[in-house]
Amino acid sequence: MNKQNLLSLNQDALNDFFVCLGEKHYRTKQMMQWIYKVHEFDFNKMFNFSKPLREELNKIACIEFPRVVKQQFALDKVIKWVLALSKDNYIEMVYIPDKDRGTLCISSQVGCSLACSFCSTGMQGFNKNLRTAEIIAQVLIANKYLNSKVKCISNVVFMGMGEPLLNEQAVYNACDLLLDDLAFGLSRRKVTISTSGIVPAILRMSKRTPVSLAISLHAPNNKLRDKLVPVNQKYSIEELLKACKVYLNAGTQERHILFEYVMLEDVNDSTECANKLAKLLKTISAKVNLIPFNSFERTQYKSSNIQTIKKFQDILCQQGIRTMMRRTRGEDIDGACGQLSGRVLNKTKKIHARKH
Repeated sequence: MNKQNLLSLNQDALNDFFVCLGEKHYRTKQMMQWIYKVHEFDFNKMFNFSKPLREELNKIACIEFPRVVKQQFALDKVIKWVLALSKDNYIEMVYIPDKDRGTLCISSQVGCSLACSFCSTGMQGFNKNLRTAEIIAQVLIANKYLNSKVKCISNVVFMGMGEPLLNEQAVYNACDLLLDDLAFGLSRRKVTISTSGIVPAILRMSKRTPVSLAISLHAPNNKLRDKLVPVNQKYSIEELLKACKVYLNAGTQERHILFEYVMLEDVNDSTECANKLAKLLKTISAKVNLIPFNSFERTQYKSSNIQTIKKFQDILCQQGIRTMMRRTRGEDIDGACGQLSGRVLNKTKKIHARKH
């Protein structure tokens, strides 16, 4: 019998799980306390559960994690983990510390089917969707290490491997736990789902979860975006922006959108592109994040130089578009934006995570 991994269950599902066992709802709070606050994952040590309940849990449930096969430390203090889900499936996650926050970038799929031409993950192809347990386990693994170093995770972004909105249910369940005070207790503004533009899913997301939204835009017109982000051939920029407006107007609390724009030399970094982008976004409550392209093996692209990026930024700002330039982090360990691939050489299977 396959055991139920309790990391896959949000609070409502965990309630249902205990009700099916004939237990009261307060068991849910107790279990979440053990998992997310105490970080105890052995049912036998959960002594506020009766012995018969502990025995039953051992028979039908588990709290299991992917195996850490590699942990790397960049010169700028970024940390990257490689996790093994199975013999042939690996994912990567990255912790990015800053002065006033610590951001964990997590994966939602093994590989990605969208094949964005400037992304290392897209070149890998698609293997599988992650289960909720495999998503939440990333946060718990990082938390366990960071807590021992008196560091914390203040933000979680679904900007690692995969397209989160092609794995909706698992990602939404994970968001429930990230926001739940009984679990991680993050605010909705501190959790961000990034998408390449799956329009129907954005519309569903606007009703399902209140977390922040980031759009991988990367071009100011359909002709160019069709080449850089092939999903644009199915959902045009016009359709995408309509869905963004639905998201912005959903719920009672104010929402904003972050548009991500990777800067590619002589591809999308011209003055003309900047002016078109400003015109495109002028009616949307949005912020633009200009991302220097991070190189990887077999890529055809180069990053725009710093002067070009600053000029692009100035044009947007002058036309009222809030714009920032992302500082490249973790590039020396292939942990920067667009570099995650989950690629692990055979010899890394013998490498244990470094102990610090």
